[in-house]
Amino acid sequence: MKLPKISNININIKNEDLHNMQILHLSDLHINKRTSIENIKTLVDICNNIKYDILVITGDIIDCKVKKIQNLLKILNNLEKVYYISGNHDLFYGIKDLEKILDNFNFIDNKTLFIKYNDKNIAIAGLSDRFSKFFKIKRDENKIINFLKKNKNSILLAHQPKDYNFAVNTNTNLFLCGHTHGGQIFPFHYLVKLVQPFLNGLHYKKNSAIYVNKGLGTWGIDFRYKANNEITLIKLIHK
Repeated sequence: MKLPKISNININIKNEDLHNMQILHLSDLHINKRTSIENIKTLVDICNNIKYDILVITGDIIDCKVKKIQNLLKILNNLEKVYYISGNHDLFYGIKDLEKILDNFNFIDNKTLFIKYNDKNIAIAGLSDRFSKFFKIKRDENKIINFLKKNKNSILLAHQPKDYNFAVNTNTNLFLCGHTHGGQIFPFHYLVKLVQPFLNGLHYKKNSAIYVNKGLGTWGIDFRYKANNEITLIKLIHK
C-alpha cells in the first residue's frame, strides 16, 4: 500500500447546517500479511495530523483473517472519531472479529446515530454490504430509509456505489462509498462500469452529493494503473 498525498475536495450541498463540515474519507485498505507496520503507522500519523470533524471508512479494511494481522489492526485504534461500515472482504474474512479488535471505531452497519456539528444534530446511517445476505446478515434497509427521511441533516455510508438510490430517494445530503478501486488497472474500468453506476469521484443526483473513493489498497494484483489510490479530505460547502 503506497500512501498518497491528501486530496482536498469541496462538495456542494443544499443544507446550510453542514456548511464547512470536514470529513476525512478512507476506503478499501485491504490490509493483509504483506502490509507493513510502517505503512499503517504512517497512515495513522497522516490522519491524526489533519483537522477533520469525522473520519469515515467505507469498507474493506481487511484482506485476510483478522488473527493473522492483529498487530496491524490494533494500530488503527489510534484514529479518532471513526465511523465504519463493512465491505464484502470484511464479511468474508470475519466482520465480528474485526469489530472486536477495532474497539475505538463506531461500527454502524444497519445502525443510525447523531453527532453534533455547530450545535446541530447530524444524522449518520450505515448499510452493511450487499453481500450480507450470503453471510446470513440482514440489511435493515427500511430502518435506514425511515431514519434518513426524518432528518434534514443526513449522511449515508455504504460500501458499493449501487446503494446511492437510498440516498437520492430520501434526500440525503451526502452519500459516501468505495468498492470500485476506480477500476484499479486500466482497462478494467470498463468492466466496473458495467456493474456499478459510478466508477469514482464526485456526482450529484437530485438533492444528494455522491462521492466514490478509489480506496487505498489493492485486490488481487498489488498494482494500480490510471486509478491512483486516495486519502480524501472532504469539505462541505452550502451552495
